[in-house]
Amino acid sequence: MKQKIIILGTAYPYRGGLATFNERLARQFMAEGHEVEVWTFTLQYPNFLFPGKTQYSTEQPPKDLQTRRVLNACNPLNWLRVGRMVRRARPDMLICCYWMAFFAPAYATVCRMARRNGHTRCVALVHNLFPHEKGALDRLFAPLFVRSQQGFIALSESVVGQIHSLTSAPAIASPHPIYDHYGERMSKAEACRALGLPNDKRYMLFFGLVRAYKGLDLLLDALTQVKDRLPDVQLLIAGEFYEDEDKYREQIARTGLTDRVVIRNEFIPDDDLRKYFGAADLIAQPYKSATQSGVTQVAFHFEKPMLVTNVGGLGEIVHHGRMGYAVEPTAEAIAEALLDYYTHDRQEAYTEYLKKEKNKYEWTRLTAAFMNILKG
Repeated sequence: MKQKIIILGTAYPYRGGLATFNERLARQFMAEGHEVEVWTFTLQYPNFLFPGKTQYSTEQPPKDLQTRRVLNACNPLNWLRVGRMVRRARPDMLICCYWMAFFAPAYATVCRMARRNGHTRCVALVHNLFPHEKGALDRLFAPLFVRSQQGFIALSESVVGQIHSLTSAPAIASPHPIYDHYGERMSKAEACRALGLPNDKRYMLFFGLVRAYKGLDLLLDALTQVKDRLPDVQLLIAGEFYEDEDKYREQIARTGLTDRVVIRNEFIPDDDLRKYFGAADLIAQPYKSATQSGVTQVAFHFEKPMLVTNVGGLGEIVHHGRMGYAVEPTAEAIAEALLDYYTHDRQEAYTEYLKKEKNKYEWTRLTAAFMNILKG
């Protein structure tokens, strides 16, 4: 049955994984015959709260999506107006894409206004209910948001558990689908040539925004432990630093890794992802805390083995010893996995297993979960 759906969250002209996720979700609903609009922000964050260089994309706007910039995250009068807009539009489902408490008051106000039409069902897509780096308002604002929703889709069982600690409303875990729109995988030789890297090295890739909870310091400590036994292995760090880059460079210099680490401190546009994943032999996500990660699903798309830490939902996805490693978040455990992978040439076997597993993470599974919540 055709449904009218509004997705409220980050989208073009904002950049990043959340915008990519929402746009890909909208396309899947459209492919299934639903009427979909994406409503995004006129103001997402004040600039002084944003840790990166820019919030905005430099790419061309999507031509196949109906997008509207409507929500000012800092203006309560705007929240009321947007709520009235949704109420009048009468979508069957309003999907609020939630990832941090800063947006809870705006989302909660819009949803309470929208539900007054007696028709619209508000369903939250929850990436993180409680953030990796907790602030004082998180435990106040997260319940405020939860109380405004009639159902929840989370991307890991750990987040479903957090939701159920606050509400008895229906909540379904549906794993993060594979990002499948980044093009075909590149050969290592072609990717290294495009990135200006020597092709005679083996690269593990740390990809995405660099933040403290992602454990780059643990990965550097692990590489320090095994560098003499793996002389041709290098670490490629590709992503914008959201904290002090100098402390990592100091660690690299102090531990003798200067010639073993390549840093590309910049936001990586979608068109360049295939280069970095093409060059990599192993994707490393040494997180100290996590719920799930879009990087994992990019690795699935490019069929790259992964080394993750067994925190949050990462261990639910990466099957230890089959497609990579899910280890404890310590430098010693990471170092042991690196030695096993590179000294036993596990890449081919793990890649074959990945090819079989990736079909489990299709976007149709996520849209089906939303439809189940809508019916319930």
